[in-house]
Amino acid sequence: MLLIRINLVLVAVLALAGLALGWVSSSMLQANATREVLRQAELMIDSALAVRAYTANEIDPLLVDQMQRRFLPQSVPFYAATQNFLKLREQHPQYAYKEATLNPTNPRDRATDWEADIIQHFRNDPKALEITGQRDTPTGRLLYVARPIRTTAGCLDCHGLASAAPATLIARYGRDNGFGWQDSEVVGAQIVSAPTADATAAAAHLFHGFLVAMMLVLVAIWLAVNALLFFLVERPLRGLARQADLLSAGDMTVADFPERGGGAISVLARSFNRLRRSLVKALALLES
Repeated sequence: MLLIRINLVLVAVLALAGLALGWVSSSMLQANATREVLRQAELMIDSALAVRAYTANEIDPLLVDQMQRRFLPQSVPFYAATQNFLKLREQHPQYAYKEATLNPTNPRDRATDWEADIIQHFRNDPKALEITGQRDTPTGRLLYVARPIRTTAGCLDCHGLASAAPATLIARYGRDNGFGWQDSEVVGAQIVSAPTADATAAAAHLFHGFLVAMMLVLVAIWLAVNALLFFLVERPLRGLARQADLLSAGDMTVADFPERGGGAISVLARSFNRLRRSLVKALALLES
């Protein structure tokens, strides 16, 4: 009965410990998965920035003469970064990159409602350098990283007044869109979207493995504690109980109770032995 009661408490404690460990490990694995996706998205947006810088510094100067005769979008950093990512999407269609703009020259870059909200956040908070978040889409949950697109003096050569824009630009895109930008104005946002499904599935797989390992460890602890309880408590107590029953029935020939060890069981055995010796002496006096 004692072993059953101890087991009930032990099982309850191990179950609570298992639940706590499971919750903590699940939270940590999911947080780590989110950080991993975030790192991927930030790497991609940094790659897009590198493409833009390369285009502006090394490609654009080579196309100056041709731009006098025909506007070449390949000279535009926005265009180069977007086209580069479109090539990447051919092998990784679950990722997306967009230089969303409120008033773009190219209609494909126009911001959707949720992208416009991000741009407005950057406009309202000039100190904000990056926004991260998650959103649900028909293909699953996506994590996005957004950074502001702020105009420089060079941007105004093409996006300031329409009357001052290159004639080749006007001939290609018209006068209605992509003009009126101001210096140091937030006109858009670079937004990379990355799926969380793969990272979440990997975290779930790791959690299941951890859960199985944890259950095996808890079962091993339970078995070890039960073995200790049986050999160190239950079995000695049963022996004491049998000898006490014989003594209570008048059998004074029973051997002394074992007094091995220095724990509570040995203390109890010494007490029983003193009681047995006292009863033997008392009976001897009565018989005499």
